[in-house]
Amino acid sequence: MIAVFGKTEGNGLVNDFSRGLATTSLSALFRRHLPLDSADRICLVMSGGTEGAMAPHWVVFERAPGDGGVSPALAIGRAHTASLPFEQLGRVGQVQQVAAGVREAMSDAGLTDTGDVHFVQIKCPLLTAQRIADADARGAMVGTRDTLKSMGLSRAASALGAAVALGEIDAAVVGDADIAVNWNLWSGRASTSAGIELVNHEIVVLGMSAQWSGPLAIDHAVMADGIDIEPVRAALSRLGLSSSGQLSAADRQRLVAVLGKAEASHDGRLRGNRHTMLDDSDISSTRHARAFVCGALAGLVGHAEIYVSGGAEHQGPDGGGPVALIVDRG
Repeated sequence: MIAVFGKTEGNGLVNDFSRGLATTSLSALFRRHLPLDSADRICLVMSGGTEGAMAPHWVVFERAPGDGGVSPALAIGRAHTASLPFEQLGRVGQVQQVAAGVREAMSDAGLTDTGDVHFVQIKCPLLTAQRIADADARGAMVGTRDTLKSMGLSRAASALGAAVALGEIDAAVVGDADIAVNWNLWSGRASTSAGIELVNHEIVVLGMSAQWSGPLAIDHAVMADGIDIEPVRAALSRLGLSSSGQLSAADRQRLVAVLGKAEASHDGRLRGNRHTMLDDSDISSTRHARAFVCGALAGLVGHAEIYVSGGAEHQGPDGGGPVALIVDRG
C-alpha cells in the first residue's frame, strides 16, 4: 500500500473535519490489517469538497514485485517530510522542504529523469489559531494570521517546491514575496491540497518508467483555464482513448483515475467574460472552481468520479491547472 487519494464531503476549508475523519478511519483500518510501520507510511491525501455532482470516492495505489508485464508503466513513489515549523509556512523554507521531499519520492519510485514525472500530489499543512499561538510563544512570526489565507500560502509554496524539484523553475528566482503573488511561476505537474489533519507534507510522485511493468499508464495535460478540455482530450488520445466527443462506455471502464486542479482566475475573467467566483461572500471561490472544472471534465470523460482539488496557486497558469489521467491498458 502506497497511498490513498480521497474526495470527502466537507467544505474543503479550514474547518473541514471530513478530511480528518477519513484519515483517522483509514489509518485505523490499515493499522488493524498491516504492520504498524507499513500502515503509518501510507500517504493519505484527503481533499475536501465534492461540490456540484463530483462523486465522493477514493483511489487506492499499491505496488508489488513482478515482471513480464507491459513496460514502461506507471511508477509510484512517496515521501513524508518532517514537521514544518509554522513560521516557515508560505515561505521559502517550505519551498525547500517540499523540493527535497519530491526528490525523495522520485528516488522511492526509481525515477531519475524529471521528464518521466507526470504528477506530484502533495498534502500540506495549514495554520490554526493554536499553531499561530505556538509560533508566537517561541517568538517566531508566521506568514499570515488569517487561517483561510494560510491554506493558499501553503499550497502555493508546496507547488513551487515541486516546480523546483522538477526543474520547471530555478530555485534562485523564488523569494518569499513571490509566493501566492507571482503567477508567472508555476508547475504543470504539481497538485497541492492543504489540510488541518497534518503538520508535515505527504508527497506522492506518479510517472512512467521502463523499470516498471503492469497494466497502468499515466499522462498529463495542462488546462489554460477552467474549460480548456482539448489538452486533456489529447492526453487521453496518447493513452489510447481517442474520441472526438465524450468517451464511450467501454473506454470509461479503462479510465482508472482523473486527477485535476481548479482555480478561479485572479483577474475575474474567463475568456473575456466576467465571472463572480471571487465576489461570493457566502461560498469560497475554491468551491465554485471545483464544481466548475469537474463539470467540464465530466462532460469529456462521461462520469463525475473525478478528483478535483481546489486552489491551484502556482499549479498551472492562473485560472487553469494540471490534469493527470491513469488508464488501464489491459
